[in-house]
Amino acid sequence: MENRKWKDYLLLSLKGMGMGAADVVPGVSGGTIAFIVGIYDELIDSIKSINMKSLKLLFTLRLREFWTAVNGNFLFFLLLGIGISVFSLAKVITWLLTEQPILVWAFFFGLVLASTWFVGKDIKGWNWKTVLSFIVGTVAAFYITIATPAETSTHPLFIFLCGAIAICAMILPGISGSFILVLLGKYFYIMDAVKNLDITTLCIFGAGIVIGITSFSHVLSYALKHFRNITLAMLTGFMLGSLNKVWPWKEIVDNTHGAPIETNIAPNEHVLEAVALMLVGYFLVYFLEKLSGKKAQK
Repeated sequence: MENRKWKDYLLLSLKGMGMGAADVVPGVSGGTIAFIVGIYDELIDSIKSINMKSLKLLFTLRLREFWTAVNGNFLFFLLLGIGISVFSLAKVITWLLTEQPILVWAFFFGLVLASTWFVGKDIKGWNWKTVLSFIVGTVAAFYITIATPAETSTHPLFIFLCGAIAICAMILPGISGSFILVLLGKYFYIMDAVKNLDITTLCIFGAGIVIGITSFSHVLSYALKHFRNITLAMLTGFMLGSLNKVWPWKEIVDNTHGAPIETNIAPNEHVLEAVALMLVGYFLVYFLEKLSGKKAQK
């Protein structure tokens, strides 16, 4: 846990806004953004620290100790950025996905492609275990991208489960929690709840998020500490496999499941603009990675 100044917390909130913007798009993971801006391990460890021991400090009103135990400053400013981004960009992103889908997907394609390369670079030594993990991650993510969206219930318990499942995907680089919501048939339902400030639905969904993320973070933290190369290989595979979802040029083959089922096609329009935005996304990750690398060396 780092000692930060106010400008560092401002930058942290901006990183959170990047994560929030990615999480709104069904196909891009906020975990990818966290990884490329150099806060992924701290994020997982901070979430993991919210446990019975730290909650006991909260319930006994030892608030300062609780705040320190859960790395409260880090989580507060990161969540502030994510919240600002989600609530301010939900309408914009959903509008852009409707009006200019090729250009939006092109930008994120470049971003995810670059992220795949830079996360893969962190793997120290390839062997049969890391190669197998990479293949499993790639195949799993690719399968998720071609799965058929389901028509599902709006029962509160199911909304709770959607929150728990989606948040696990949101903190995994390459697997989008928003796209999981599409598969669960609840993406537009939750986006409408955000836009219309449906407090009941958002509270139920949020409760699922809290339970899901605090449970899953323990598994992920353990894997990164004890099987880092294998875990990174799988996460790299997740991102590579997810590129199928963020390919910009698509056509709808079925629109009877609450969310359209699409297939990828060859580039046929806005090609130059799309390639330009792919490059913007790619080099944005490049510069963020270099910036994070320089900070780590100080």
